Amino acid sequence: MFPRIDSIKQLRIKLGITQKKLASLTGVSTSMINQIESGRSQPSYETAKKIFDSLTNLEGITASHKAGDFCSKDVVRLKPSNTLNDAIKKMRKLSISQIPVFNRNKPVGIVTEDSIVKYLSDVGEAELKNVKLEDVMESVPPIVDYNTPANILVPLIRFSKCILVSKKSKIYGIITATDTLKMME
Repeated sequence: MFPRIDSIKQLRIKLGITQKKLASLTGVSTSMINQIESGRSQPSYETAKKIFDSLTNLEGITASHKAGDFCSKDVVRLKPSNTLNDAIKKMRKLSISQIPVFNRNKPVGIVTEDSIVKYLSDVGEAELKNVKLEDVMESVPPIVDYNTPANILVPLIRFSKCILVSKKSKIYGIITATDTLKMME
């Protein structure tokens, strides 16, 4: 017995996968997945079985893993007193697109490629060496516990640049969109 057909979209979104990815996993066209989710088409028994088997398999994979399994443990950090120029140099050197900003051991914000580009488009590059991160950083990214189930991470990363992972009340690691792709391997 399958769950209701109209639950496919909710399950897919909960797992953080696109219609295209679900189509690829099941061997069904993206168009057919779209039609099924919108209620314009009813899948055959075989198609429904493929879809629910794929979703169940993905749910099992992501539910058995924890945030600590996917996070990068070397968290690159900057201080609020660092300059925008410091952030740009570090991002380029390490090929990363965001850096958490810490005041001592407490996260106080994040600087991202987006926030830098926005600042540059608003003000220009003349002030890069003088602008402090505390003046341009975004709010603190979400912080989850080391044991948070992985299936919660995918929807969360869609709405934030990164996720910080804590263990024993200390920041243990960071999860970026690239890290969430590890769950699909």
